[in-house]
Amino acid sequence: MTGPVLHGERVRLRPAGPDDRDGLRDILAQPSVARWWGPGSPEEHADAWLEEDPECTVLAIEVDGAVAGSIQFREEPDEDYRHASIDVFLSAAHQGRGLGTDAIRTVARHLFAARGHHRITIDPSAANAAAIRAYRSVGFREVGVMRRYERGPDGTFHDGLLLDLLEGELT
Repeated sequence: MTGPVLHGERVRLRPAGPDDRDGLRDILAQPSVARWWGPGSPEEHADAWLEEDPECTVLAIEVDGAVAGSIQFREEPDEDYRHASIDVFLSAAHQGRGLGTDAIRTVARHLFAARGHHRITIDPSAANAAAIRAYRSVGFREVGVMRRYERGPDGTFHDGLLLDLLEGELT
């Protein structure tokens, strides 16, 4: 896979590839991560996450040389709607330590400075309070609730929360 190598304060982000599949699958199987993913197995989620897509860049999040999770960004190519969206997950052992915040901040800086975006969106489950706190801590603001937006592991639809971050709001 291709993509930039980015350095945060405590994380290193590098292109994720097939060699990362098993580690990412194991993270996606952890209960604190799996509860936020839809129906399907961790294997299916890891395969979909790493699937080649020219509009999506998938990066492994490394902490002290070990893969701690992954972050991806997708870019809207239409100049009239140009923006990026991101998604992220971290292993249970790395949650609650500011590492996801560091990864998000690092990707946001890259998307604003190097890729020329003026807006970034993220759409966590409306029930994922810890993730929402992390996103708000870097400057994301609530746009609104998307009702019955995503199918959860239990097979029912759950609300999502749309947040966005404009260039200049990154903290």
